[in-house]
Amino acid sequence: MFTIVMAILVVMLDQLTKSLVLTRLCTVERSVAIIPGLFQIRYVHNTGAAWGILRGTNDWLVLLSLILLTFLIIYWKRLVEESVLCRISAGIILGGIIGNLIDRIKYGYVVDFLDFHIRSHHFPAFNIADTAICVGVGLYIFHYAMMEKKNASLSTNKSSAEK
Repeated sequence: MFTIVMAILVVMLDQLTKSLVLTRLCTVERSVAIIPGLFQIRYVHNTGAAWGILRGTNDWLVLLSLILLTFLIIYWKRLVEESVLCRISAGIILGGIIGNLIDRIKYGYVVDFLDFHIRSHHFPAFNIADTAICVGVGLYIFHYAMMEKKNASLSTNKSSAEK
C-alpha cells in the first residue's frame, strides 16, 4: 500500500506542476527566469524520452510505458522487497512512468519545464516525473548494491567462522 501511495503522490505532484506551467506560461518555449543564468521554468513539448532523446517517438513510448507498467505489475512481488527504500523507489518509479504516460496519451507529448544552464552548457528540460524515475532507479540500484555488500560481508564472516 505504501508503494501505491508514493506513486499517487508523485503523479499528483507531477500533474499539478505541469498544469501550473500550462495555465501560467500558455505558450511553448515561453520561459520565466528563476535564477538568471542558471535555472528557468520553460514550457517545452517533448515527443521523445527523457532529455529529448528519441524525438518523435511518442506512440512507441506510450507502448513501452504500458509494457513497463505490465511488467511491474506481473513481477511486483519479485521486484519489491519489504525494505522501505525498495518500496519508496518502486513507488516513485511507478509514479513517474504514470505521470509521463498521462501526458503522452492526453497531449501526444510530455510537458517538460525544469530548464537548467551551467555556464554555456544547457541541459534539456525535464519534469517531476523524469526526476522521479531517475531518483527511483538510483535508489533501487543503491538498495541492491548495499544488499550485495551486506551479503558479501555475511558470507565472508560465515566462512571465517567456519575455519
